[in-house]
Amino acid sequence: MLKVEGLTVKYGNITAVNNISFEVPDGEIIALIGNNGAGKTTTLKTISCLLKPVNGKILFDGKDITGQQPHRVAKEGLVHIPEGRHVFPQLTVKENLIISSFSRMMKFKDFKKEMEEVLDYFPKLRERQKQLAGTLSGGEQQMLAIARGILQKPKLLTLDEPSMGLAPIIVEDVFESIKRINKQGTTILLVEQNAQMALSVADFGYVMEVGEIMLKGRAASLLNDPNVKKIYLGEIS
Repeated sequence: MLKVEGLTVKYGNITAVNNISFEVPDGEIIALIGNNGAGKTTTLKTISCLLKPVNGKILFDGKDITGQQPHRVAKEGLVHIPEGRHVFPQLTVKENLIISSFSRMMKFKDFKKEMEEVLDYFPKLRERQKQLAGTLSGGEQQMLAIARGILQKPKLLTLDEPSMGLAPIIVEDVFESIKRINKQGTTILLVEQNAQMALSVADFGYVMEVGEIMLKGRAASLLNDPNVKKIYLGEIS
């Protein structure tokens, strides 16, 4: 589904991502974990064409999308859920969802059916359809951001720090939703500082440090890797 080859991204003279390569197979959840400042968000923004690399290539569904316009990439099925949720606070939950239909140029009656299906993922959002998005809890806003992404009918959904700022019990709800979305056929690239949660739902993982990929492997193997346990899972042996 996605292949990144030799990607390098800079902010001025600072190299944020240095010559990384990885793949996201169709139908899987791939976790990209690492500490704050490792280059994870920069990687996602570059994949979504919000940033332009100084070197490297990004192949999505067999096509070279390097340097394309972000809205064109989204229409092709690569949908980005950014860090920080970014809902429209002065619009209701329902209005936030309706906005997702605009880029697809579809009839509202058809979109409404899809919206009802998405609300089945998030019962709390169904209860709050008439509530202003800005008055939702952090967890509910994150669910709304993900729901809007699903309504874009993505082939690949990229999620940037979906657990950030959420209570542990809400984090579990969000990650359960991510697993259900994947089981319905959506490929997911997940960026997270919460390595334990990310690797618990992922099929495969990559570990980033200071702009480079330092470790990779099946998610279950990384969960049991002594270095990952010590640095990212907070375990001391």
